[in-house]
Amino acid sequence: MTTFGFGRELVERAEGAWIHLRDGNRVLDLSGGVGVLNHGHNHPRILAARARFAAERRMEVHKAFFSPYLAALSHNVAELLPGDLSISYFPNSGAEANEGAIKMAYKYHGGKRQTILRADISFHGKTLGAGSLTGSAENHFRFPGLPNAVVHQYGDVAAVRAAIESTRRPDGGCDVYALMVEPYSASSMRCWSESALRELRQICTDEDIVMIFDEVYTGWGKTGSLFYFMRYEGLLPDILVYSKSLGGGKASISGYTARERLFRRAYDRLSDVILHSTTYYGFGEETATAIEAVNVTVEEDFPGRARQIEAILGPGLDRIRKAHPDAVDRVAGVGSLHGVFLAGGPKLLDLAGKLVPGFANDPRFGTKLITLSVISHLYRAHKIMTYYSPNVENPLMVAPTLMIEPADLEYFLEALDATLALGLRRLLTGFVREKVSASW
Repeated sequence: MTTFGFGRELVERAEGAWIHLRDGNRVLDLSGGVGVLNHGHNHPRILAARARFAAERRMEVHKAFFSPYLAALSHNVAELLPGDLSISYFPNSGAEANEGAIKMAYKYHGGKRQTILRADISFHGKTLGAGSLTGSAENHFRFPGLPNAVVHQYGDVAAVRAAIESTRRPDGGCDVYALMVEPYSASSMRCWSESALRELRQICTDEDIVMIFDEVYTGWGKTGSLFYFMRYEGLLPDILVYSKSLGGGKASISGYTARERLFRRAYDRLSDVILHSTTYYGFGEETATAIEAVNVTVEEDFPGRARQIEAILGPGLDRIRKAHPDAVDRVAGVGSLHGVFLAGGPKLLDLAGKLVPGFANDPRFGTKLITLSVISHLYRAHKIMTYYSPNVENPLMVAPTLMIEPADLEYFLEALDATLALGLRRLLTGFVREKVSASW
């Protein structure tokens, strides 16, 4: 982060889409906290909920007592989700929630099935279990993890069918206990088509495979619907995983919600009641914060806000693509989640290799370096903070809070246009000389 200056400057305060530095400057945050800040920095209703909890000296956590906050959050989530997605568990992080969902799927089958399927470009976390199901280049070192994780191509139903067939038991029975699906891949700007998702649902129903939707990043209005899958009426996973802005930008909380029949079969017996637990499950202030975060999401119409952002960013980024065809290969996105795929070309990639030799083991390093040079200039010249996805094609990520103002989006588009007008070659050489060389 110090390469861009982010790590060298101290923050005084933050509000909405803006970060105010101690030196008097302010920074427009187009990162949205990497999905955490749908509510923006320090949303007043979130702050008020936490202040009330503290002022009233509410009980934080004690598992011997019933938690009204836990019950209310579970009830509210169930009311918002379709079908019988109604039994929730609230751990601390997206990776932990994914692992809890996987554990439930395995327990649902009583340990009789051994195979789990995941996509080639998946991102489900960085713990040993979730990390072994993550196909992102971020996890380039393969730690030990879940056994029998079979990889298929993202978006390819035929590949899923082939994976299921390749793992069948000698008696013809299905050995797959779970299918991990990101309906919309936030790190690559790809999505499963509606028809493909419905076909996956039917496959999982026919084979009794637990279908898990990972919407850790895309949930709570980010993509223009409460969850991405909910734009397709009647489509239902067996378990939904979410996190990020569930905590309103203040609380470390995640969740996974299962269909009732799944929970009953997996855990609804006295002998299994504490088979899955965690220290801070039901932590009072975190849960109370999440209740208010969900209230704000609904009452301030976050899905509608995301669609309004898309109405500005979508055409705006496409105009920039057309204005700078040598710099921008394509743009893609939905709601307030967009990516700009920069096109350096072979000559510029060669230049990147010459300027910073020694990275031949990373075939995407040149593309990353070009993208980072744009990020650096946006921050240095325009005080705009963006980031890039380490996954697949390494797009420049444009993923603002849902509280951002239209004028701020226009300011960003003007700044990106002016930055790309300088030319990628100039940006790259300037970045390497000024930042990378100095830091090394």
